[in-house]
Amino acid sequence: METVTVRRVIAAPIADVFDWCATTTNYTRSPFVLRARLARPGAGAPYGVGAVRLHTWLIGWFRERITVYNPPHDFDYVVERSLPPARHELGRMTFTEVAEGTQVVWTTTFQVPFPFGEAATRVLVGPVIAHVFGKILHAADTALTANPASHT
Repeated sequence: METVTVRRVIAAPIADVFDWCATTTNYTRSPFVLRARLARPGAGAPYGVGAVRLHTWLIGWFRERITVYNPPHDFDYVVERSLPPARHELGRMTFTEVAEGTQVVWTTTFQVPFPFGEAATRVLVGPVIAHVFGKILHAADTALTANPASHT
């Protein structure tokens, strides 16, 4: 199994950053996410526990289910199915208020069943996923800081 963690500070309030990141349709603002939608709403909130999110990235298709939802501090998800197939143990986004705004930490633990799976995951797939996560967080930063007056 490989764990990928991406961190970014976004100069916006924690609730705004959490909401943006929990709302899967926002991910299409990244050039690597072609389609994203909420397939089934969660308990108590559209993206709450039990919500099913579908993502089509340039690198594959993912069906995710939200397993923990604690706005505005964190949410966890698991990839139930994917193409190409992968084993997924945990996805988590955490949000912490810092002097500069909100620190986002996005972590995922997974393995792909390629020949030399662990090495391929570490050398090839892990960096690609980290890059895509970074681009999604960059899109969040751009969207949330384009008009800072709206966050005061």
